[in-house]
Amino acid sequence: MSYYPIFLNLEGETALVFGGGSIAERKIVTLLEYNALIRIVSRKLTDNLKVLVEAKKVQHVGEDFSDKYLNNIFLVIVATDDRRLNRKISEHARERGLLVNVVDQPSDCNFIVPSIVKRGDLSIAISTSGKSPALAKKIRKELESQFGREYETFLVLMGRLRKEILSMGLSQEENSRIFHEIVNSNILSSMAKNDLEGIESTLSRILPSDLTIKMSS
Repeated sequence: MSYYPIFLNLEGETALVFGGGSIAERKIVTLLEYNALIRIVSRKLTDNLKVLVEAKKVQHVGEDFSDKYLNNIFLVIVATDDRRLNRKISEHARERGLLVNVVDQPSDCNFIVPSIVKRGDLSIAISTSGKSPALAKKIRKELESQFGREYETFLVLMGRLRKEILSMGLSQEENSRIFHEIVNSNILSSMAKNDLEGIESTLSRILPSDLTIKMSS
């Protein structure tokens, strides 16, 4: 089976997680990073999940599956140790047209979760279409060493520059030239070395003369 890659905006969306073990905990922690609203259905919770519930960062809404918990839900993660129950939950959720991921049961999913390398606003997703999560993990580790934290800083800079440059009313061709020159310059390597003077020197060569960018130390 081939999967269509997609990035979801989970800001303010409600995700329902069935299960309260270590796997469910990892899924919940990741969902919280993307500002999803989390509801949990489980008889037991890990100590860390109990802390999150007590801090009101997630809601523990019930102990056993009921179709009512699927009301007003955007996304469902199923991570119990009961395969039959997992399938049942998946069937009910898919009947409602919900996005469903069942851990280690690809045939009961309508989406799978990729292995992710994240550097600020840069997200690189790796998937083997469920055939080898171990290979996806291996590739992720290789990419983590290739794409350092300088990419996060670079994208912050690019967001700032893009706004400034587009407001100048330059031609589309000139905008494109500037953005491509910046991306293909030595700025990323300068950021990796924390060479602020080098970054400013490169930018002064590429940017219009009336646009000055100072890098804070």
